[in-house]
Parts: sequence; C-alpha cells; structure tokens
Amino acid sequence: MTATTTTKIMPPEWRDFFALTKPRVMTLVVFTAFCGLLAAPGSIHPVLGFTAVLAIAMGAGGSAVINQWWEADLDAGMKRTKDRPLPGGRMRRDDARDFGMFLSGVSVMLMGLAIGWLAAGLLFAAIIYYAVIYTMWLKPRTPQNIVIGGGAGAFPPLIGWVAVAGELTAMPILLFAIIFMWTPPHFWALALFVKTDYANVGIPMMPVVRGEKSTRHQILAYTVLLAPIAIAPWAIGGTSWVYGSVSVVLSLLFFALAWPVGLRTRAESDLMKQEILLFKFSIAYLFVLFAALVADRVLFAQGLIGGGFFA
Repeated sequence: MTATTTTKIMPPEWRDFFALTKPRVMTLVVFTAFCGLLAAPGSIHPVLGFTAVLAIAMGAGGSAVINQWWEADLDAGMKRTKDRPLPGGRMRRDDARDFGMFLSGVSVMLMGLAIGWLAAGLLFAAIIYYAVIYTMWLKPRTPQNIVIGGGAGAFPPLIGWVAVAGELTAMPILLFAIIFMWTPPHFWALALFVKTDYANVGIPMMPVVRGEKSTRHQILAYTVLLAPIAIAPWAIGGTSWVYGSVSVVLSLLFFALAWPVGLRTRAESDLMKQEILLFKFSIAYLFVLFAALVADRVLFAQGLIGGGFFA
C-alpha cells in the first residue's frame, strides 16, 4: 500500500470539513448578512438574529462544499486549489457531498422554523443558485459565468434584511444589486492574474475566452455601473448623508484604481500589482460600504441623524 493510498483512506479531520466551507468567503457572507439584518427597519431578538445569520452561514458553507465536491477534478488541475481537501486526497468525495447536502438542508429548515419561510425560501434559492446554476451550469459553459453567477453572493444581506422586516422592499433589492454589480470587477481582477489556472482546466473565464483587453474594459465598465447603484440607497432616501458620503468616496476610489487596470496592457514580466491592488481594495470596499450602512442605521436610532427610509 502506497503512502498516497493510505492518505486517501484516512478519516478526514474537522479542519478539512471546515476548509470545505470556504471560511474566507464565509467571512464576507456573514458580514453582509449581519449588516442587512442590523440595517433593516424594526428589531429582532438577539437569539433569533444570531440564528438567522447562522442559517445563512450554514447555507453558504453547504453550497461551497457542494461546489468543491462537483469541481474536485478541476481543482486538482489548478495551482490555487490543488491543496484543498478533495484534490489533496484527504477526504472522500461522497463524504463531502453528504456534508454539503446536510448543511444546506439544515440551514433552510432552521431559517424557516426560527425566522420565517420567506427568508428560508430566499436562502434555498441562494443555495441552488450557487451550487447548481453557477457551479454546474454557468461556470463551465459561458464567460458570463461570474456576471450571472454574482447573484449567488448577493443574497446574504437581502436575506438578513428580510429576516427582520419580513418583506422585500427597494432597499434590500438594492443591497442585492450592489453585490451583484460588484462581483465582476472584483473577481475578474483576480482572474487576470490566475487565468492560466482556468485555461489549464478548460474553464471559460473572461480573460481566457475573450482575452485580457476585453476583460479589462469590462472591469472598468462594471465599476462605472456599480457607482450609481452603490449611491442609490442614499439617493432614494433610504439612508442619510453618512452612508451617502462614504458611498461616493468609495466609488471614486474604486474607479481611480479600476481606470489603469481597465486601460493598460501588461508586459510578459508584469507582476500585475495594480490588478492585485484593485482586487484587495474591492474586498475592503464592500466591508466599508456595508459598515457605513449599519453606522447610518445606528446613528439614526440614537437620534443623531434624521430623515431617510428609517424615519
């Protein structure tokens, strides 16, 4: 029996199960869901609020596990993902599949029983969107996979809001739209400097299929389209100047970083520092934007600002 075979039949550690849930991505999911919950009008018992965020986290983790179960062979061919638990031989694919299905199912039932079936239905839709529509259908077939698939990551703040408010209104839809439009420039900035990985396994990411020039132009275009949507909650009276000023400044900074990425042509020895900077900033952008949304709500609740949707 070889060492490799021995590794494959060893029982996986809890760390491997945890790694399958993509904890770094989970951080953003939990944060935006929590922000949606805190920013929504009305109130929710802290225990129920924690339960709602936990259910969203479990659903996101479950769909991430299913994603890695389905793409285990592809992950084995990419430098960025070859050491994940499945391609690394530390877990059986069936175990990963069952774990993902369990997490997903429990998350929807928990949300429905504890919070409500509208929020549970949205969570179920988010899981299907990512695990099936994006992973199994869009990603291997079209360079628009990230554009359309961006909806999967846009659900958490919408679900968090609905968990409190119990209904869909313009504000949670705008929060969904912000993340939906943010995803292409965020992910394509990453795809530009790991495009070889995608090319090696036949995934039709935009830089592979349409080339770097087209991808760069679309990064810039989506950054421009994102700005008015990010500012829209203030424009429609949903927030005060606190969120409004932050959204304007962040959008200008995003554009300033996307402009050189969108228009330049890189040399062969290029380290792509501007693309990496844009990718890192895009993560900070979303965190700060949603933190500003919560700060706006808290300041209103304390009577320090007035007006807007919450009045």
